[in-house]
Amino acid sequence: MDLEAPLFPAGTPATPMIDPFGRAVTYLRVSVTDRCDFRCVYCMSEHMNFLPKPELLTLEELDRVCSAFIAKGVRKLRLTGGEPLVRRDVMTLIRSLGRHLESGALDELTLTTNGSQLARYADDLHAAGIRRINVSLDTLNPDLFAEITRWGRLPQVLDGIAAAKRAGLQIKINTVALKGVNEAELPSLIEWAHGEGHDITLIETMPMGDIDGDRTEQYLPLSQVRRALAESWTLDEMDFRTGGPARYLRVKETSGKLGLITPLTHNFCESCNRVRLTCTGTLYMCLGQEDAADLRSAVRASETDEILNAAIDEAIGRKPKGHDFIIDRTHKGPAVPRHMSLTGG
Repeated sequence: MDLEAPLFPAGTPATPMIDPFGRAVTYLRVSVTDRCDFRCVYCMSEHMNFLPKPELLTLEELDRVCSAFIAKGVRKLRLTGGEPLVRRDVMTLIRSLGRHLESGALDELTLTTNGSQLARYADDLHAAGIRRINVSLDTLNPDLFAEITRWGRLPQVLDGIAAAKRAGLQIKINTVALKGVNEAELPSLIEWAHGEGHDITLIETMPMGDIDGDRTEQYLPLSQVRRALAESWTLDEMDFRTGGPARYLRVKETSGKLGLITPLTHNFCESCNRVRLTCTGTLYMCLGQEDAADLRSAVRASETDEILNAAIDEAIGRKPKGHDFIIDRTHKGPAVPRHMSLTGG
């Protein structure tokens, strides 16, 4: 298959995919690999068993599935991992998907990364049509960074963020709020991000996968963080949205935007417009539910897209109303057994 060939004519009208609760599905998050060069303590075990190559969708298959979703009304596509930029030849896929930006079929192609490879790829990402990226960064303390990521080096990530800024990429920092770990540093991290011209979003830890620890020791409610920040700053509600689950505040003192993603303290499922595709072709209609659809079999069953399209339609028809995430002393284990690195962050 020619990765550069269009899979449907430019300008083809797309009928929005509507789930059983009347929500239009317009946002696809795609994990291009389960592998990562970090081992963040809230994301995965230090000793991971990664998937064998034959189980992964090829880059051509990923392109075909993404294009099928775009033909069905997806307007925003986010590539994730694991760490997406560690997949071999991933820029081939990214450049190919950029054709949907040129045709107008896709509004935005974006990326979530840990920043480790940005110094190498920032210019290429911009040239491929990406204009906005999310970078995961939980601390500016080098020792704590090494502790949280296990394998990461903070200077490498900061160099990558600087390279992305020079390349003209808009950067949003994603920070997982961890009780007793980076809790005290959150105000200074927000000030740093806003001082660099970056938005920042705080995220509650999610109960996914075995992480070699007790999640109740990590969980920090963002309602508590917001109250603490409000003692020093003026936090104004905003109507700003990026298509994801974050709710945004304007910090008057820094003039920057602060996003809050609160799957536990404030369920955001009522407005969910997203589905997630894993690198194996498994489609999860909800991050916090185990029900899934096998699109790998569908895409490999035929060179045409009839079977694939039928599988997508059937899956969207099963999209649930919401997730069942909970963390407390009686629910210490993961709500779902798969790691976030497999599902796509």
